Amino acid sequence: MTPPFRIRALGEIAIRCDDLARMAAFYGEMLGLQRLEGNAAPGIIFFRIAEGFGGHTQVLALFDKTMGAGPDAPRPTTGAGSALHHIALTVPFHEQEAVMAWYDEHDQPYRIENFGWVGWRGIFTTDPEGNTVELVAYDDSLKT
Repeated sequence: MTPPFRIRALGEIAIRCDDLARMAAFYGEMLGLQRLEGNAAPGIIFFRIAEGFGGHTQVLALFDKTMGAGPDAPRPTTGAGSALHHIALTVPFHEQEAVMAWYDEHDQPYRIENFGWVGWRGIFTTDPEGNTVELVAYDDSLKT
């Protein structure tokens, strides 16, 4: 069965946060994502990832844990206990050395993994709440 539509791009990644300010600082300052200004509700912060499809910018949305939940909402499950395995953001291969130097300069732990079957190299780190964030790049020389 083939649906009568085709997905063109990722529109949004949304993460429920225990500490919205720390998470916003990480994604804005450590990763350099541009914070979108506008009519977002209190407790929600949007960051631009890239141009999307059909006028929709690809975004990362950070939601305070209380958004859409009652006052006794449990702390969001993050890290290994979360349903979110990781998010991957693309950078050019030639910028990955700068990523590692930046992380080293800011004592941000990371690990590197090569995916030869597709020619990708990922630099993995974690955000302040333990979610894995990968900065991935393609390079033909990595293909095995």
